[in-house]
Amino acid sequence: MQKKILVAALAVAGFVSANVQAEEGNFMVRARAVNLAFDNSNKDGLDKVGVGKVSAEDLWIPEVDFSYFMTKNLALELVLTYPQQVDIRTSALGKIGHVDVLPPSLVLQYHFTNLGMFKPYVGVGLNYSIFTKKSFNTALGKISVDNDSIGAVAQLGADFMLTKNWSLNVDVKYITMDTKVKLDGAKLGTLDLSPVTAGIGIGYRF
Repeated sequence: MQKKILVAALAVAGFVSANVQAEEGNFMVRARAVNLAFDNSNKDGLDKVGVGKVSAEDLWIPEVDFSYFMTKNLALELVLTYPQQVDIRTSALGKIGHVDVLPPSLVLQYHFTNLGMFKPYVGVGLNYSIFTKKSFNTALGKISVDNDSIGAVAQLGADFMLTKNWSLNVDVKYITMDTKVKLDGAKLGTLDLSPVTAGIGIGYRF
């Protein structure tokens, strides 16, 4: 269903782009420092396996995004970083290991352009989180995450134009993300990560 929503949104964006006269395609590159605050809900009995609540530690990551303005108001943003190490803890044992995850997102944005140098925007899209290191050994046995995660993205942000090209950016996203947790191949439950990300950075439009 989420894939169908994104395909429909992209089709609408492509139709608008083809039929609205814009001066020319515009590009923006941003670099941000982003804090990931994970939801850490334990589902399917994950918090009842004798080690307490399982959680992923919040962390700061670098982020780069590339935006293409199809019209004055509509843009597509590709959000990228490199694989990030996420520490996994339990309330009884503390840190038990880590997984590595690569979480690119593609977002369709609407930019408000009638507020002078202040340019807020909203966006919706998809996130595909790829776990590149899925398991680690503990005293209990081998802990693993079972699947990559495809989720929805909701975004709210703003660019404060410092010059014609340079801007200060603030950005908040909510990403639905979860994965099944296993011990020696047996399912323990589901860890709902679903982070809220808050970032600040700079942008350059050309």
